[in-house]
Amino acid sequence: MAHTKARASTKLGRDSRSKRLGVKVQDGQPIAAGEIIIRQRGTKYLAGTNVLRGGDDTLYAKKAGVIKFSRKVKTKFDGSRRTATVVAVA
Repeated sequence: MAHTKARASTKLGRDSRSKRLGVKVQDGQPIAAGEIIIRQRGTKYLAGTNVLRGGDDTLYAKKAGVIKFSRKVKTKFDGSRRTATVVAVA
């Protein structure tokens, strides 16, 4: 017996589910302890004060407060610079 249909069979058309990444709480909004602030792949946003980074680079609030976003210039190992957004809970 054949392991696929003789005609009209295709292996295309499948796609993965979206991962719902992005910013979940905006600047100036209140947040509870343990709530997710940002879901991300890699470190596009950096963890500031009272913010923890999970194993999948998700940023969580360490304690309750108000979200603050700020910009910071980071120097890489090769001497080049990049602007990074730092997330903090005040």
